[in-house]
Amino acid sequence: MGRLTPRERRLRRHLRVRKKVFGLPERPRLAVFRSLNHTYAQVIDDVRGRTLASASTLDPEVREKVKGLRKTDAARVVGEVVGRRALAAGITRVVFDRGGFKYHGRVKALAEGARAAGLEF
Repeated sequence: MGRLTPRERRLRRHLRVRKKVFGLPERPRLAVFRSLNHTYAQVIDDVRGRTLASASTLDPEVREKVKGLRKTDAARVVGEVVGRRALAAGITRVVFDRGGFKYHGRVKALAEGARAAGLEF
């Protein structure tokens, strides 16, 4: 077998994380994805396969707030917004899914933003 690309390695790590992390209706999964330029977060009920709340740097509401910010600071704003939207949907506790990314930088900033908004995990 040849060498794995960085994406394949991340997806393998993600599968390893997903073995343990499952979003239930009473405690859905906060899934994070970061691309080169943007950060995305979704609160997912894995039992029904439904996204209950989401936010990203592409959302019109978020886009205005993150204009001119560094990507890490933008991720914190995304975390705060997804946290507020989850609370509005009646969700207070989530399980964090880092998506195979290191808990560091943008992923950590998003988690801290969501905690600041009132989400527990």
